[in-house]
Amino acid sequence: MKTIKAIMLLAGVFFLTSCSSVKVATDYDKKIDFTTYDSFAFYKPGIDAAEISDLDKKRILRAIERELVAKGMVKKTSPDLLVSIFTETTENVNIYQNNFGYGWGWNPYFWGPGGYNTVSTNVEGTLYIDLIDAEKNELVWQGLGTGILSLDMDKKEEKINEIVNKIMEKYPPERNQD
Repeated sequence: MKTIKAIMLLAGVFFLTSCSSVKVATDYDKKIDFTTYDSFAFYKPGIDAAEISDLDKKRILRAIERELVAKGMVKKTSPDLLVSIFTETTENVNIYQNNFGYGWGWNPYFWGPGGYNTVSTNVEGTLYIDLIDAEKNELVWQGLGTGILSLDMDKKEEKINEIVNKIMEKYPPERNQD
């Protein structure tokens, strides 16, 4: 039941994010003091289960490591946090109808020059970054980022870096002063 609530919360936050090219949402355990975490390692079983190429895994892990090190964290064999990833992709089909163009046909306003339709597709990828308390073996923070993926290798790496950066901007979460 908690998982369903967390998914619903993430979905709600996801839809309320800005119109940037990367949509980001996070969820975390509000009872955790994230300032106590200062080291990390990658959680191999979780990463191995991600259904993407090994090259993309390396790109993602390098970007995550770069972001965590920039936040003052250290990669260790006995870490405070374990980092795992999960990915999803969705193919979007977009149909654009243009009522102005060449040829003859019915237009909603007059009989005359007809329009044309344009169909395009793109692949939208979602990256989940899970931070797990290594001692308790519990998920303490999750960030997800969604954006349109590119098949161009240079743009692909740039997009992965952008998605990871936008997600990790939200870590550690700001503590509310109650």
